[in-house]
Amino acid sequence: MTGRHERAESACSGSGSGRPTRADYVAWRTVTTRWRDDDAYGHLNNATYYELFDTAVNAHLFEATGVNVRELPAIGIVAETGCRYFRELGFPEPIETGLVVDRVGNSSVVYRIGLFQGPGDEAAAEGRFVHVYVDNTQGAGERPVVPIPPEIRDVVLRLQQG
Repeated sequence: MTGRHERAESACSGSGSGRPTRADYVAWRTVTTRWRDDDAYGHLNNATYYELFDTAVNAHLFEATGVNVRELPAIGIVAETGCRYFRELGFPEPIETGLVVDRVGNSSVVYRIGLFQGPGDEAAAEGRFVHVYVDNTQGAGERPVVPIPPEIRDVVLRLQQG
């Protein structure tokens, strides 16, 4: 583990939130890492973590709703993302993504995505990903916030724990 990652883990553990484990997530997907995902230091490039978060959320929505979510009258756009890094990930091992919903509002959903590589129970990283739903019928430009489509709401409510 590099000094950068040790500091990040220490800072997160000190906040009282601790390091997430597999039990903290509801839905799972395995993704294959690619040679190009690693950076010059031999570990997963920071931008790739965000691609994995986006894929975990949207692939689940496509599969669980059974519809092309791009064609709904309201679409989720990313309003906020974040990542806590605990240990390095990298090619060639596959990564398991765990997905859970922390909050479902009228027009937004807050997801957490855990990234796991290998047999350990603790996450190597955890992302925060917020979708805000906007009108998809007006084309490009300013789009007002709208309620979450019912087919999406049903799926994300099932991703909440408890």
